[in-house]
Amino acid sequence: MSANTKEGSRTSGARILVYGAGPLGSLFAARLREGGNDVSILARGQRLTDLREHGIVLHDVNTDRQTVTRVNVVETLAAGDAYDLVLVIMRKNHALDILPILAANRHTPNVLFLMNNAAGPGELVDALGVERVLIGFPRSAGYFEGHIVHCLAGREEDEAAIPFGEVDGTITDRTKKVARILETAIGYKAEIRTDMDDWLKTHVALLMPSICPALYAAGIDNYRLARTRDGLVLAIRAIGEGFQMLRALGVPITPANMKIFEWIPEPILIVLLRRLITLDAMKVALVGHANVARDEIQHLTDEFLALTRNTSVPTPAIDKLYPYLDPNTPLMPEGSRQIPLKWGGLLVGLCVLTIVLLGLIFIVKTIGLSRTGSLW
Repeated sequence: MSANTKEGSRTSGARILVYGAGPLGSLFAARLREGGNDVSILARGQRLTDLREHGIVLHDVNTDRQTVTRVNVVETLAAGDAYDLVLVIMRKNHALDILPILAANRHTPNVLFLMNNAAGPGELVDALGVERVLIGFPRSAGYFEGHIVHCLAGREEDEAAIPFGEVDGTITDRTKKVARILETAIGYKAEIRTDMDDWLKTHVALLMPSICPALYAAGIDNYRLARTRDGLVLAIRAIGEGFQMLRALGVPITPANMKIFEWIPEPILIVLLRRLITLDAMKVALVGHANVARDEIQHLTDEFLALTRNTSVPTPAIDKLYPYLDPNTPLMPEGSRQIPLKWGGLLVGLCVLTIVLLGLIFIVKTIGLSRTGSLW
């Protein structure tokens, strides 16, 4: 369940730290600064040097527009620093490493983790306390080319929703306050969810043990994967297995339109997935991230499989794809078509052709590729 917080006016002037100067941290720091906030971004190494020299340089791949935004750049979060909101936007495995630093800072009441998460918020809450932690997802994508961030992002005329919420699903005064801060980000709107943990687990099941290793099996080449039916078949079946494992744990598939992967017959899903992964946006939304974040994908896949270890759901497709997370595994032969398709239900699917034709639209919007979003 979700609630849109748009009320016709934006609150500005919040003091915000973006912890993580990767593509999405940079994107959100710039957009929140453009919305009138006092924004700092924490960076180190070459990224620190680039930010101080060039500012945040964003290239919107949809509009071909390039912008430069200057924000305050810091190297540390000290115990005495006080912010209205800390946004942690980084890979899950890296976020776990900074929990002691966040825990030592007791002057910031709200820490929002915008990232993939299969294990749930337990480790975050144990470190910081439930009263400080919020969880969500950035619904954007980007990759670096030098100091320039090429990104898929929300725009004022086509705002992207940022789903987030309390770890226990309640809607509190502080949730609404954080939502108002997020809504100052140019091109974005806040979506308060009461089921954010379920949302994140579903999102991991959709990608990490399924589409991502299939992409690695094709050499991180989305066009090669599109030409390799066996990779597509295994990805589709792995998604189904992941969803079945979540159901066995009592986790509902969230949002509901994700169930399209269970409703539509396999041959039609293959066609839809082939079309989806060859969209131009996939260079940013899937290929760029998979190319640099294999460690996170491995971590999240292992996290998901550990979560679901005690279920009795058979996982032959996940098991076949898992070795491809290792870069030393030989690639799947290009064009391989050895796995027979499951044709059951195809006639029923054809009887609801209208729904099927809308399927790609639903998938694109669900996983965030309708101009603004991201697979990540």
